[in-house]
Amino acid sequence: MSGRLIVFEGADASGKSTQARRLAERLGADLTFQFGATAIGAAIRSILLDPAHSELDDRAEALLVIADKAQHVAEIVGPALERGETVVSDRFTASTSAYQGYGRGLDLAGLDAMMRFATHGIEPDLTVLLDVPWSVARIRLGDQMDRIEGAGADFHTRVRDGYLAMAAADPGRWVVVDADGTVDEIAERVDAAVDDWLAANG
Repeated sequence: MSGRLIVFEGADASGKSTQARRLAERLGADLTFQFGATAIGAAIRSILLDPAHSELDDRAEALLVIADKAQHVAEIVGPALERGETVVSDRFTASTSAYQGYGRGLDLAGLDAMMRFATHGIEPDLTVLLDVPWSVARIRLGDQMDRIEGAGADFHTRVRDGYLAMAAADPGRWVVVDADGTVDEIAERVDAAVDDWLAANG
């Protein structure tokens, strides 16, 4: 595939959607998101986020998330990359490792194998991690939280630690951006980090 995939990852309320949109507009790139960007994905999203589904098993949650990825790649990401386009996505595979792996405690190697199957092995060229402490994210979320947002401080701390571990393990394809600040302040940090990466990677 000749296109380029830039992904935003991070905790809920870290500002991923806003910053992904701003970067996509600046680069003239396609903008998409996980989960729920396709009609099938939207149906999956409604199950995953509904607080009424408190009985949802952790493995079932992971399989639903990965199913969304398969459809997302089949309908949106794969065809765009085949056309040589740059795609900016709000979340991709690392979020599953962070949330269902580090957060829920599921086997990371097993999750990785299933995601490679679902995505045909597509990996981001660059992942921008918007890092923010859970104490800050919790205030931004307010009182109306979905099933995953309401999983508790310990869960979200494990998710953040997982993201930072993945970023540290692959510094050539990850950049970590401090996401505590105003939208414009964060955007300046994102632009600087992405521009530096693009300059170093053609």
